[in-house]
Amino acid sequence: MSRRKALRLGGLALPVIAAPAALTGCGTAAGAGGDGVLRVAQPTDPTTLDPHKQGDMVSMNVLINIFDTLTTRDARGRLAARLATSWEPRSRTVWRFRLRRGVRFHNGEEFDADAVKFSIERVLDPKTRSPIVELRYVTSVRVVDRHTVDVRTTLHDPILPAKLSLFGGVIVPPKYLADVGDAAFAKRPVGTGPFVFQSFRRDRELRLRANRRHFHGSPGADRLVFRALPNPASALAALQSDEVDLVTGLTPDAARQLSGYAGVELESHRGVRTAYLNLDTTSGPLRDRRVRQALNHAVDVPLLIKAVLDGKAREVPAMLPRGVVGFDGSVEPFRRSVRTARRLLAEAGHPHGLTTTLTASNDDAQVAEAISGLLDRAGIRARVDLLDPGTFSARLTSDNRHALGPIYLAASTAWTLDGASMVQSNVRHDRRQSRWVSKEADRLIDAEELSMDPEDRQRAFTALQRLIKREAPFVPLYQQDIILARTTRVRWTPVVNGSLAMESAEVGA
Repeated sequence: MSRRKALRLGGLALPVIAAPAALTGCGTAAGAGGDGVLRVAQPTDPTTLDPHKQGDMVSMNVLINIFDTLTTRDARGRLAARLATSWEPRSRTVWRFRLRRGVRFHNGEEFDADAVKFSIERVLDPKTRSPIVELRYVTSVRVVDRHTVDVRTTLHDPILPAKLSLFGGVIVPPKYLADVGDAAFAKRPVGTGPFVFQSFRRDRELRLRANRRHFHGSPGADRLVFRALPNPASALAALQSDEVDLVTGLTPDAARQLSGYAGVELESHRGVRTAYLNLDTTSGPLRDRRVRQALNHAVDVPLLIKAVLDGKAREVPAMLPRGVVGFDGSVEPFRRSVRTARRLLAEAGHPHGLTTTLTASNDDAQVAEAISGLLDRAGIRARVDLLDPGTFSARLTSDNRHALGPIYLAASTAWTLDGASMVQSNVRHDRRQSRWVSKEADRLIDAEELSMDPEDRQRAFTALQRLIKREAPFVPLYQQDIILARTTRVRWTPVVNGSLAMESAEVGA
């Protein structure tokens, strides 16, 4: 019986997962292990090494080790200083940042206010074609003095410092970029970060060495190597043969295939990456709120977490995950009831159920098939349409809001640890991924994005979560844990936003 059929029969009957076939290459690889080398595996390579021309966590996970950002998140997830030592709003449309002194890029170029101005305005320049959207309200940067800048916005942006902790906050060297050009910069990036770029062979490895002069001190590893390992079998083989020390980006399914092997330890940490079903409320049966509510009643999220995710997730009531600014624990998730779902469908004119399509990436096939099985119990026959990850991503970010069909399974990381990051692209009617038209939702998005008062923002977030539950434009699912597999020679705890900042990792013999 195929896994797909097993998932659908009886809703969530899971098949036995076989151990990987006999593994080859279990001898120690040349140069593997010891010598202060930390080898980290991700599912894929970075798309580019130009930090302003990428917008995905896999790329950022590498780049955050080469480049520094203006702000950062500490081990407890709190916003902390990095290249900026302090920040404050000077008016509704001006944030002032004071900068760290004595910092130099890896090529010796000085970090200063001009570098900050150049970097932020490079992201904003249409010629850069940056996919980074967090700086939508920024218009320009004014140099106050060599170590102070004012970032100007069209409207007040209360979480601008948090937005500068990853993608939009990466600082690049202006003189080096002017000398070599964009293409050469992407081949040999230069930052101020804790590791210095050495080489990159796509589909092989990306090598970095420690920056001994970093302002936070020397990192724990002498060298840092990233490898792309797309499946659990190759990850297990690499772990057992000492070719990698740490495997990241694991799904619970992949983690199950790595458990029980000598020398391999699995860890699970709380995360904020949040999965949900996006519903096209603008056409077809999903225009009816009762049909959308029926889907929410039918998808038994606690069962999904237990049976498919090994319990390595937490239910999300209304899109915002726990641990981010704006989350309101008083908002309860839908009561799971097939009977209620069938009643709502009948009231909406579908007494015999309905047929639809659920689109997902191949990476999420198991979850998608399980959700389809749950919906089927309520009379919602959702055919699963699986796409390769590249095609899925291209359709998701295209201007065609219907490119992924009436229902699609997606996930977002609220990496700023603010609720605005979770809903910014898919709620307000004029945003890229929105398929919901609601004047009240638009008003609440504006309120939480633009208010200077934290209490006003929280009230807007609370009202938005209650509105999302009532109108059901989504089926909120869960926030997944960060799952790692490692050998015993490495110790490292990820930040809750999931980024792979490896300077704090400890490497043993």
